[in-house]
Amino acid sequence: MSQVKGISSGEPAPRSYREPAPGPATEAGPERPSPHHAASERRPSGELESTILAALWAAETPLTPGQVQGAIGAALARTTVTTILSRLYEKGTVTRTRAGRGFAYTPTEDAPGLTARRMHSELQKEEDRSTVLARFVSQLTDEDEQLLRDLLDGEAR
Repeated sequence: MSQVKGISSGEPAPRSYREPAPGPATEAGPERPSPHHAASERRPSGELESTILAALWAAETPLTPGQVQGAIGAALARTTVTTILSRLYEKGTVTRTRAGRGFAYTPTEDAPGLTARRMHSELQKEEDRSTVLARFVSQLTDEDEQLLRDLLDGEAR
């Protein structure tokens, strides 16, 4: 029986058969998570958008991404803020105007207006709108149900 060269003849094995050479990766022991790993826990969906919108509403004037970054005081890169603002622009949630080489952003609606638009958008997605509305109304508090009745009757605003 012939021997495979390098396996049992005493010659060094080809690279693919060798154990990894000792070095920083194997001597350091178990892999340690990066220091940024613990801080990069996933945020709840929409949290950054909400935070950025809150900063825009509070400012009552158009803000650049750098100004938003300063206003929210979070450890977010300006590029992250710019990306979120761009996504909000694509959704129609904010408008933008030229400000130097970039843009300054303004919300298209106040918080209640945005919530109403989201509710309307969700309702449009459903074919059986009457069932959705019936279930929505059935889950209202007595106070909210009365408020809705008043709004529908034109008595409240």
